[in-house]
Amino acid sequence: MIKEIISIADEKMEKTINVLQKELASMKAGRATPAMLDKIEVEYYGSITPISQIASISVPESRILQIQPWDKTAIKAIEKAILKSDLGLNPNNDGTVIRLLIPELTEETRKNIVKTIKKTGEETKIAIRSIRRDCNDKIKALKKESDISEDEIKKAEEDIQKRTDNFIKEVDKILEVKEKEVMTV
Repeated sequence: MIKEIISIADEKMEKTINVLQKELASMKAGRATPAMLDKIEVEYYGSITPISQIASISVPESRILQIQPWDKTAIKAIEKAILKSDLGLNPNNDGTVIRLLIPELTEETRKNIVKTIKKTGEETKIAIRSIRRDCNDKIKALKKESDISEDEIKKAEEDIQKRTDNFIKEVDKILEVKEKEVMTV
């Protein structure tokens, strides 16, 4: 039973790390990446659709994103969605493709992005600690329900703490890489 609780905690912490990585991938860092558009959803024939499902996204140059809709009638809707997004980019279209020029980041913008990265990282750490707390609560509840010894409870809590520490170190490494990427001119 304890192993199952720890396994579930591992799974949840791993998912939390994956969410962090997706979140950071969608933040602009001075160079174009298709992941920047992951959060953008387009109103297409009356339904909200992720941009990646109605167009191909490529990076012909390091600071240019090219969006080629499979249906040419979707160009206006894609442009509208990009303008409404928090990316702050101006789409240019030639009737068949949309190009997004990713501007060079100013020092101030870089620092603001790093602040956002740190905030996102801290929220991730809080989520991981919350998973640890829930897991410890479940283990303590097991103690009351069954005949698990105090030593087994202690060992399980230490195991969960060790895993939590490892995941938090992983978050720190991910944040460090992203900060370095953003601050590199």
